[in-house]
Amino acid sequence: MFVQRVNRSLKIIQKNKIWNHRYAYATISYPVDYNFIQRSRIPTMHFQGSLPRLPIPHLDLTCERYLAAQKPLLIDEAYNKTESNVTQFKNSLGKRLQQLLKDYDKQNTNTSYISEFWFDNYLKERKPLPINCNPALIMYNDCRQEYCNQLIRACNLIISSIRFYKSLQADLLEPEVYHLNPYRSDTELFRAICSYLPTSLSWYGAYMFKAYPLDMSQYKSLFNTTRIPETDKDRLIKNLGGNHITVQYRGHFYAFAILDHNEDILPAEKILARLKFIMEDDIEKNPFPIGVLTTMERDRWATLRHELIENGNQHSLKLIDSAIFNVCLDDISVNGDPYATIRNALHADGENRWFDKSLSLQVSRDGVAAINFENSWGDGVAVLRYIQDVYKDSVDNPQVHPDTQPYDENIENVIRLDIHLNDKLKNSIQEAKKLYKAFCNSLDIDYLIYDKIGRNICKKQAVSPDSIMQLGFQIAYHKITGKFVPTYESCSTAAFKHGRTEIVRSCTTATQAFTLAINGKDKPSINQLKLMINDCSRVHNQLTREAAMGQGFDRHLYALKRIAEKTNTFCNIFDDPDFAYLNHIILSTSTLSSPMIYAGGFGPMEKDGIGIGYMIKDDSLRVLVSSYPPYQNGSDFVSALRDTFAELVIILDKD
Repeated sequence: MFVQRVNRSLKIIQKNKIWNHRYAYATISYPVDYNFIQRSRIPTMHFQGSLPRLPIPHLDLTCERYLAAQKPLLIDEAYNKTESNVTQFKNSLGKRLQQLLKDYDKQNTNTSYISEFWFDNYLKERKPLPINCNPALIMYNDCRQEYCNQLIRACNLIISSIRFYKSLQADLLEPEVYHLNPYRSDTELFRAICSYLPTSLSWYGAYMFKAYPLDMSQYKSLFNTTRIPETDKDRLIKNLGGNHITVQYRGHFYAFAILDHNEDILPAEKILARLKFIMEDDIEKNPFPIGVLTTMERDRWATLRHELIENGNQHSLKLIDSAIFNVCLDDISVNGDPYATIRNALHADGENRWFDKSLSLQVSRDGVAAINFENSWGDGVAVLRYIQDVYKDSVDNPQVHPDTQPYDENIENVIRLDIHLNDKLKNSIQEAKKLYKAFCNSLDIDYLIYDKIGRNICKKQAVSPDSIMQLGFQIAYHKITGKFVPTYESCSTAAFKHGRTEIVRSCTTATQAFTLAINGKDKPSINQLKLMINDCSRVHNQLTREAAMGQGFDRHLYALKRIAEKTNTFCNIFDDPDFAYLNHIILSTSTLSSPMIYAGGFGPMEKDGIGIGYMIKDDSLRVLVSSYPPYQNGSDFVSALRDTFAELVIILDKD
């Protein structure tokens, strides 16, 4: 029936000459339109109605995968105990919990089985947001130095961001689609057919082209969204009617409308004038910046926020919360120093930040731009798409140029927010500054650029570049500690409706065997090591495929655990210390590869962990490492990683 309906749709399209074979492989292009960054033929949310739902894995397979992840981490005695617990679980209580989870899933067909649990997981976290939760992504500079002026670059990025926002709101932003064969599917023909199909069939039409639409439900939370601190559990609020942005400068908050009464973007000259007015405001640096309060432990911040409201700041907080996004104009230059750049993007001193905002655009005095985003509402997939589109638009279609003159007007529409503070709140701000400074000083940042290995050499040897990176992390950590530890690699499940992330457990028996071989005294031959690398790559690829297809075990077990808690069901598997150990992540890793991203990073998931953000380029790689000495030594890890990649190059380069 489905094939007949698609064929009927194709005939109608041909009859009405909606497409022509001449344009089957045409490059998509968009007309210049100040209000919209794109005018997609396919509506932004067109595929949402027919996206497949995130599958609940079979219980037996989840148990198998869980045990496989534990195998390289546990001694035989501990593994045997865990195996016994798992066998008991899957043959008894696990079946009951699995059925309850399936029943829950059937009652919530508009979302995924993990959504509610995963939102709770984030919003109940009580740690401070910066470093612990909020990632940072740093954009490359504009190659034209004259466009890297802070005012010009901020203005262009703001306008491009609003163009992106307007396109999203109007359903004109190109849907995110993974094209298995772009030559066949990333075409006008594909767009014509999919746009004509009803939403209930659109995903299936894309599938016939071997193209896979991705979930776009998170995108609208990029804007007008703020995480509000509350005791025990925070909440997310959205105000889709907001038409203004907030700007922080020298610790002060400003707000101005970015859209006019017709919901059109203000002329670039007016936006330029308003930003210029803020940067020329003759006011001292704020001695009591409320932004630093967002760096605090969440329950403590919740109490202080209520005190701010009671002290007459409700209107100001509402303007901050409802803004489309926040802009941080920093009064410092990073001067090309990668460490200063990363620290400023990831945490800074907190005085010119509002870490609760879903999206904050940061621009330093010397024009270095970065994004810091709150992570509970969504994942890096949406933010990366936003950065790529906005960066490209701001460079290719800048609306403000070095010779652009600000609009000559009386700037009465820029509001500096008056924050009312009593002595208690002032003391709390001073306390927050001290605590945050100590916290940031406890974090070490290390950085590796290695230019002798990349995608090209991996492709030549037919191994996965990502598997080589993950293998390198295992070898390097073992070099300095002699241990194998729980490792987390984030993998998106955006191929499914309301999918979030799954974990690739990249410490495997294959990587363990190779690590012991290459770090041992009696190393096998290069040919033997090559065969072992191939095995590591094969296993890693399988784990990645399973995770991306919703067949990992971590989210499934987490959901079963939450069901067990709700029903007061005691399960040995979840109370096993080795279950807690597996979820105490020591190596937290995420790939951040994009031609628009200079660097990206996040803090360790645990005090004794290491945070690893990495990029793989054609002939080089970059690794950003965060750690908390003396619990971990990121510098030693980077040194061992450099030695490890040198060894891997020799093996991979050998014919």
